[in-house]
Amino acid sequence: MFKHILLPTDGSKLSEKSVKEGIRVAKALKATVTALHVTPKFHTFTYQTQMLESTRAEYLAESAERANEYLSFVKKVAKSAGVECNVVHVNSDQPFKEIIGIAQKKKCDLILMASHGRRGVEGFLLGSETQKVLTHSKIPVLVYR
Repeated sequence: MFKHILLPTDGSKLSEKSVKEGIRVAKALKATVTALHVTPKFHTFTYQTQMLESTRAEYLAESAERANEYLSFVKKVAKSAGVECNVVHVNSDQPFKEIIGIAQKKKCDLILMASHGRRGVEGFLLGSETQKVLTHSKIPVLVYR
């Protein structure tokens, strides 16, 4: 069955729940997991409040810190379950492409992700990354609600 599961995370509560479920599935299947966090690239003009008052260096440092926090959560849950876990952090304005690309690069045979993540203006402008992954991925996708 599935031997390597990609677990994208944006740090939202539902994303944390999907990570826990993904690790539970991985444990049952004796699979490994790769956790992925995609940070938007820095833009001078933006709708994201994190970028409005930051310099590029400040934004990148804060983004790396936030990504480390999200990915450390996944590593901690995986370790307590006895599941092997690798982590990846990338910067991109098209998270769905990174999710699919990393899944292919790491030879994942399943992507398990939340049905939705961040909400509000950010979610509206970005659209549903999960929907985009479902539409474009040739790798099976399991959506956690």
